[in-house]
Amino acid sequence: MKTIQIQLNKIDKSQIFVGKVHKYLNCTLHDNKNGKDEYGNDGFITQSISKEKREAGERGAIIGNWKEVVFGAPKAQQELKPTAQADDDTIPF
Repeated sequence: MKTIQIQLNKIDKSQIFVGKVHKYLNCTLHDNKNGKDEYGNDGFITQSISKEKREAGERGAIIGNWKEVVFGAPKAQQELKPTAQADDDTIPF
């Protein structure tokens, strides 16, 4: 699952459009070039722009971040690294 965090004050509100029932904003998820950042984010979110603007060299505003969330093992177990086990027969179990 991916979770996102968007800074609403950075949205260009003129790009919000109305569908049949609701209002929408097109966004794009980008991967960080160097993996996770210092906050654990895997990438960032930009507001989508028109093809003409992209071809003119414009970029969509960065409006937030996203991260991959993995369910399963508790976090403490996910971070454990395997260790070499001693060949010891004195363990009682």
